[in-house]
Amino acid sequence: MGDSQTGTPAAGGQQPSASATLEQCVAGSAQSERSAIFAGEMTSMPGSLRMAIRIEIQEQMSGEAPFHTVTASGLGAWRVSDPGVQAYRYNKQVTNLFAPASYRATIHFRWLNAKGRLMRSSVRHTLRCRQPASTPYSPSASTE
Repeated sequence: MGDSQTGTPAAGGQQPSASATLEQCVAGSAQSERSAIFAGEMTSMPGSLRMAIRIEIQEQMSGEAPFHTVTASGLGAWRVSDPGVQAYRYNKQVTNLFAPASYRATIHFRWLNAKGRLMRSSVRHTLRCRQPASTPYSPSASTE
C-alpha cells in the first residue's frame, strides 16, 4: 500500500472544506491485479495551524449488508499536515482486493489550533470501488 501528501502555504481567511474521493478503481481477474486509490482533501480555516486526515478502508463482500472496516498495517492512522498549510491532501492505495466485493473509504478530517486542540472535525465517505466476480479462463473450443 502506498500513500502521499501535498500541501501549499497558507493564505488564510477561507472557510474550510473537506472532500473524499475514489481516485482510481482497478478490477482484474487475479487478486494481485485489483486495487483502489482513495483521497481526502481539506482546506484550512481561520485559526487552524494544522490539519489531519485519517483514511479507513471498508469492505462489503458479496451478499453482506453492511460495510465493515478492514484492519491492516498503515490503515487508520492520522496523517498531520505541516504548520500553516492552506490545502492538505492525502492519498491511500490499497491492493490485493477480494472479489466479488465493494470497497469504500471513510475519511476523517480534523482542524487543529496552535495548541493542538480540535477546532472542527468532519467525516466523508467515498464512492464504491466494485470488484466483480472473476470469470475463469476458458480456452475457445476447437474442432478438428
